Amino acid sequence: MAVALATVAREWGRIGTIGFGGPPAHVALLRELCVERRGWIDATEFEDANAACGLLPGPASTQLSIYCAHRVAGVPGALVGGLAFILPGLLIILVLAGTALAGGAPEWLLAAGAGAGATVVPVIADAGVALARSSLARHAGWRMVRAVAYMAVGVAAAIFAGLGVLLALLACGLVELAIRRAPPRIGSSNPAVHAWPVLFAAAAQLAPLAWTALKVGALSFGGGFVIIPLMQADAVDARGWMTHAEFLNAVAFGQITPGPVTHTVAVVGWAADGLPGALLASAIAFAPSFVLVLLLAPRFAALRASVPARAFLDGAGPAAVGAILGAAVVLLDGVDHAWQWVLLGLAAGALLLGRRPIEVLLTGFVAGIVLWALGAPV
Repeated sequence: MAVALATVAREWGRIGTIGFGGPPAHVALLRELCVERRGWIDATEFEDANAACGLLPGPASTQLSIYCAHRVAGVPGALVGGLAFILPGLLIILVLAGTALAGGAPEWLLAAGAGAGATVVPVIADAGVALARSSLARHAGWRMVRAVAYMAVGVAAAIFAGLGVLLALLACGLVELAIRRAPPRIGSSNPAVHAWPVLFAAAAQLAPLAWTALKVGALSFGGGFVIIPLMQADAVDARGWMTHAEFLNAVAFGQITPGPVTHTVAVVGWAADGLPGALLASAIAFAPSFVLVLLLAPRFAALRASVPARAFLDGAGPAAVGAILGAAVVLLDGVDHAWQWVLLGLAAGALLLGRRPIEVLLTGFVAGIVLWALGAPV
């Protein structure tokens, strides 16, 4: 039985509004809604869909929200539910971006961003370590050795290569695919196989900001935090749209707002070209999630069982984890003041004691304002 679009808009909008904490919170809220409370999707199908979204490039929790909406209300539901999930956090971060990047931005907001920015570094490092443990636990023997090597490549690419992060992820995936000797069959009916060459050809013609957003939304294997080194290489190092400190604040704003981490790309877009740039970057970053899910939703079971897809992700996935760890190192360039280093150390200690990342980030946000009020430099 199809669910009314008004219900989809209300429920997915609620998740997009209260979904603080990133992908783990989004998955939990979607499961509570669709499996436990409403019974629209059975538990096995939900878990399979979550795993299949993890095999796709781009923001996995966004793709899962679109899939669930598609499952209960078809293509119209996917569009309504996906937008309802994305828009609340996007509106909040657009306000923050417009205020923080304006020439006359209030000092209290800059201080709040600097405080949250200092705490986001250990949060990202902590996430990278957790992902590394999870990734390595799936491998043994020579596969584990290769996974460690791919992680090392990802770390080095994030720290030293900048714009080469994407190439490093693709190279590791292709190396593992070649080692497994399981290339995709010629003439495969999977539409995604035929879409990638077209996607790369189109991307080569895009303006720099559009290309940055496309990498975030369509080519970031691993999703979530792996977008950070991809964006930083363009926004700070290559194009100079932002300083290291501004980018650090952007990452923090992306973490403390509800909805997907990918919202950070809106701040990068604003820095590049104001509100039009923010809207363009967001549209391009999120569009591939809708396209991929609508194309592949009927084939999610086959995607999970695909040997080539699994082999590629076994190479690109660990490299993406390494890039996250490397990004935490690079973000240290944006920590400018002694009080930020103190907050960074306290945040690392709080995470070791088991505090939730969102609690640490919000504490840093408030602490920045308090320290500014006490005379700390911004």
